[in-house]
Amino acid sequence: MSSSSPAPGSAPSGHPLIAGAASESAPLSLCAREPHVPADRLVAEMVPPPRFDSVRFSTYIPDPNQPSQTEAVRVLEGFAGGLGETPGAASGGRRGFFGFGRGRTPKPPAGPRGVYLDGGYGVGKTHLLASLWHATPAEPSRKAFGTFVELTNLVGALGFQQTVRTLSGHRLLCIDEFELDDPGDTVLVSSLLARLVEAGVALAATSNTLPGKLGEGRFAAADFLREIQGLSAHFRALRIDGEDYRHRGLPEAPAPYSDDRVTRAARATEGASLDDFPALLDHLARVHPSRYGALTDGLTAVCLTGVRPVPDQSTALRLVVLADRLYDREVPVLASGLPFDRLFSEEMLKGGYRKKYFRAISRLTALARDAARLVETP
Repeated sequence: MSSSSPAPGSAPSGHPLIAGAASESAPLSLCAREPHVPADRLVAEMVPPPRFDSVRFSTYIPDPNQPSQTEAVRVLEGFAGGLGETPGAASGGRRGFFGFGRGRTPKPPAGPRGVYLDGGYGVGKTHLLASLWHATPAEPSRKAFGTFVELTNLVGALGFQQTVRTLSGHRLLCIDEFELDDPGDTVLVSSLLARLVEAGVALAATSNTLPGKLGEGRFAAADFLREIQGLSAHFRALRIDGEDYRHRGLPEAPAPYSDDRVTRAARATEGASLDDFPALLDHLARVHPSRYGALTDGLTAVCLTGVRPVPDQSTALRLVVLADRLYDREVPVLASGLPFDRLFSEEMLKGGYRKKYFRAISRLTALARDAARLVETP
C-alpha cells in the first residue's frame, strides 16, 4: 500500500461521512453507518488491501504437492521484471516490455502483455496478484489494483472516458475476481481493457466462472478468454492447483458463541461493532456495494448476533461483497447463531454463484478463527 495510507484504525484522508456513529462507551453499529465515498478516494484506494500490503512472491509458500504453484511464481516474477519501462519513461533508447523507447512509436509486444490466474478459491491467487503489483518497478501512482466491482464503480464515478485517461498512464492494472456472471459489466470492462492495452498498460487478472459452468476440477480460463474476445491473445493463462490454504493444517473454526458472550466481547473491544445479523442484511440492501469498504472503516472487530441462513440470492451476493471487504481489511468476525458454513442453502451452493459462496464461507471462517481471541475464557 502507498505511503499515504492511513494507519490501521485511523481515519483516512477523504474519510466518508458517517451518520449515527456510536459513542465511545458503546459498540459501534454497521447499521448506523451511511458512508459516502468521493471519486478521488476510489482512485487513491486502487492498491492492494491491508491484508496483502506486505505480501511478496517470497512470502508465498507453494504446496510441494502442487508444482503449478511454484511455476506460477516463476512466471509472474519474470512478468514483473519485464515491466521496467513504459511509454514516456527515460530509457536511453532501450526497449521495455512493450517495445517502447524514447521518442519511438509503440510497437506490438512479442508475447502476451497480460496474465490470468486460474484456480479455485483459497489457492493464493490474490496473494500472487498483489505480489505482482508490489514487484512491478513503478511508483504506486503508476500501477493499480482493485476488484472487478471496484473497477466498475470507478467507471460509474468518473465516466468511461475519464477512467481511460486516468488509467492509461499506468504501467500495470491488476483486477481481482473478474466477474464473468454479469454480461453487461463484463462488456464494459472488456471495452475499457481494450483501450488500456492500446495505451500500453499491462494487465493481470483472476476470475470467477460463468453461472452454470462450475464443475469439479473445472475453472474459468476458457470462459474468461472467450468473454474478452479480442483481448484473449494478450493473456497467458496460469493454472494454479491446490486446496484452500486458509484452512490447511489449521484447527476447526470455533463454534458460534451465545448472544451474551458476543455482546460482552463487543463492549469490551475498543472499535468493535455490534449488530443483529438480519438487521445488517437489511441495511446492506440500502448501501451500494462500492461503499462496503468504507462501511468498515476504523473497525477492529465485527460482532454479529443471530446469524441465520440468508433468505435469497441478492442478499447472499451482497454478503459475499461484505465478507471480501472484511477479509481484505483483516477484521475478525465474532458471531452467535448458526456457523458460517450454513449461511447459504444447498441450492445456492450448487448454483452458478457457488464459487463466490464457498469463498465467502472460507473467508468468514478464517475471520471467525481470528475472532476467538476476543472472547474471554469463561
